Amino acid sequence: MKKLEKFAPHIYAIFGFIVIAIIYFYPVLAGKQIMQSDIAQYTGMAKEQNDFRNEFHEEPYWTNSAFGGMPTYQLGAKYPHNYIKSLDSELRFLPRPADYLFLYFLGFYLLLMSLKIKPLQAFFGALAFGFSTYLIIILGVGHNAKAHAIAYIPMVLAGIIFVFSRRYLIGGIVTMLAAGLEIQANHFQMTYYFLFLFAFVIGFYIYEFVKEKDFNHLYKSFAILGLGAILAIGANATNLLATAEYAKYSTRSNSNLTFDENGKKKTDTNAMSYDYITQYSYGVAESLNLIAPKLFGGSNAEDLGDTSSMYQFIVGQNVPETEARDLVKHMPTYWGDQPIVAAPAYIGIVVFFLAILALFLEKRKIKYALAGAIVLSLLLSYGKNLSIVTDFFINYMPMYNKFRAVSSIQVILELCMPVLAILGLSAFLNADEAERKKPLLYSVGIVGGILIVLFLGSSMFDFTCENDKMYAQQYGPEFMKVLKEDRANMYMSTIYRSLGFLVVAFGILFFYTKKTFSHLTTVILIGFVMVLDLFVVAKNYVKADDFVSKSQIERPFGEPTEADAIILEDTTHFRVFDVDGNMNSARTSFYHQSIGGYHAAKPKKMQELFDYQIAKNNFEVLNMLNVKYILKTNEEGNQQSLENPNANGSAWFVSKVKVVNSADEEMKALDKLKTNDEATFMKPALTKGVFNFETGKDSTSTIELMSYKPNHLKYVSNNSKNGFGVFSEMYYEKGWKATIDGKDAKIYNVNYVLRGLQIPAGKHKIEFKFEPDVVKTGSTIALISTLLMLIAIGLGIFYWRKQNKQLVKIK
Repeated sequence: MKKLEKFAPHIYAIFGFIVIAIIYFYPVLAGKQIMQSDIAQYTGMAKEQNDFRNEFHEEPYWTNSAFGGMPTYQLGAKYPHNYIKSLDSELRFLPRPADYLFLYFLGFYLLLMSLKIKPLQAFFGALAFGFSTYLIIILGVGHNAKAHAIAYIPMVLAGIIFVFSRRYLIGGIVTMLAAGLEIQANHFQMTYYFLFLFAFVIGFYIYEFVKEKDFNHLYKSFAILGLGAILAIGANATNLLATAEYAKYSTRSNSNLTFDENGKKKTDTNAMSYDYITQYSYGVAESLNLIAPKLFGGSNAEDLGDTSSMYQFIVGQNVPETEARDLVKHMPTYWGDQPIVAAPAYIGIVVFFLAILALFLEKRKIKYALAGAIVLSLLLSYGKNLSIVTDFFINYMPMYNKFRAVSSIQVILELCMPVLAILGLSAFLNADEAERKKPLLYSVGIVGGILIVLFLGSSMFDFTCENDKMYAQQYGPEFMKVLKEDRANMYMSTIYRSLGFLVVAFGILFFYTKKTFSHLTTVILIGFVMVLDLFVVAKNYVKADDFVSKSQIERPFGEPTEADAIILEDTTHFRVFDVDGNMNSARTSFYHQSIGGYHAAKPKKMQELFDYQIAKNNFEVLNMLNVKYILKTNEEGNQQSLENPNANGSAWFVSKVKVVNSADEEMKALDKLKTNDEATFMKPALTKGVFNFETGKDSTSTIELMSYKPNHLKYVSNNSKNGFGVFSEMYYEKGWKATIDGKDAKIYNVNYVLRGLQIPAGKHKIEFKFEPDVVKTGSTIALISTLLMLIAIGLGIFYWRKQNKQLVKIK
């Protein structure tokens, strides 16, 4: 019974996390789901995959509904023996997005336990972390994978701290499982960024143990952490191997083209340009949003309310009050350096105040590792606004140039700040009376001083941004004048707000020093104020109105338009190009097979084909992609479908194959290629000899698609001569296998993106099957690694129990 009582506070905490997560997202109790813009796009991209899975109860690993065709490795593919994913599913038992909020709480609570924080303080610390505005807003817009990865990072860090604190068994188990869960969350940018934090923490422990010359403990710790990391990677082998394979063919890899779409020689060989990587760079002054949420206007769609100057201005234009209220709900008040912001990245003024207090009072030197990680993340988040640091990392830090939106590296700061805050609160409560006074005054003086400087220095800002030129053109100078007035009012009011919360937090701690409040009362009061501060801000950006019925989630693009309906009546095999979507919308993929889509890592060659050819209205390229219909909005604003009578069809014979020597030559050859009769083939580098393709055909030569599945295509060819067939399917080197009458046939990469086959004379059955070896290999490794995980956990528990029995006998 006593052992159970020991765990009671943790059970209460976990139960509290469950209740709070559900209450915060209470519409889920009515069966509603949150409408997330990015998940709506994912639903369109994954439609064909999910339909196939439901019908055949297996994985296709390939979809033709987006970008002409691509692997589903980054679209939620399910792999055999992915048991770490099963564990994740058990932990995420709550309705989405309450499940991710619960994980935020749970992981951070475990991290604070590893730092020996008392349960009640850890409980409030976990809530403060989970309600950090950025972590809430990414749930609102649908960055689920990002939220997923962030949620498991505190658990990984907890495992590392447990191990270095000589709690080897729990540390090893937590590290191994948490690292496995972190990797399977499949947001490698977040995982990569947090490696910087791990480096600071591990570096701190190395320094400490080398200084103490405790090398045995250091070696043992690294052995445990190393084994845990290896098994965690192994348990995710399929996903990692598949991602590594696809990355080479995605827009995250370098291009083979040496000239840009305008014909000029490229000066930047990186897959992503510097401007693209640093497009979302935090302004240096803008980082003060961390302690005053609407200092820079909040978001691009802020609700100003009916007391604002903008509301009065709109009503003054004889606009009805109800319409005016709707208009002011989505005002572009944000005036920072980034193009679009859905909400400020607010960590909380009380959290910041307590974190500063920790720097004065916390005796454990791990605070310096956390502070160092905070400073680095802040500097890197400035991107092009601090180019001397950013350029160094882009040019010299491995893989740093593979990720965009550098401002998101502030997730490190958003984790470390609440950790320091709770360390500061704990140290303050446990300090001697004489130790508390000066640190408390210094901390409130520093934080209050920053806010007062901002208050007095409002004249330093003009409350304008780059986007204002567009707003001025659309709405006029008077609109901008009023908007700037509201921005200035928001600036001042958010400073008043932060000062108010700071005074309340200071007052609570001050009265504790005077023994007016007890220890318990102080924890409850400061915890409540800290969480309330964050809760109110976050609630402004993810509301109950964002939740809709399940049917709306399943059909995020509504019912098919008349244009869609016309296309859906056509039962032949073809593709659709949505001109308005401009290759960046998955709506068309939801209803049709599209050459567009929405993904952070598009197929590289398809993107290049669009930039170099399709965007320049090269209809021959649309023909070879079998684009039979084009969706376009007419002058009346209605979507219409235009039939392309010249689409080449599913497959065809050509009379000539042009052999070129480079990607440049092949792309240029497409400028004037008659795709229904000619094809291009790029000779592999360093290949010797001449490629002589047999290209005989007659007027009756045909290749017909007889059976279609995304991962299995069946054709019948008929030709009196040996010929060369081009198939309007995307070439992907790994996994696709072709047979002619059951015999293996070589697939050639033709026309930059398509498949080609040398087909003998006569009538033949041709099949393409997608059977990726990477799935077979990865699944085997995952199975072995999971078994080794179980063995390691079993041996660890056995060894621990054996040691405990020996200690009991000695006593």
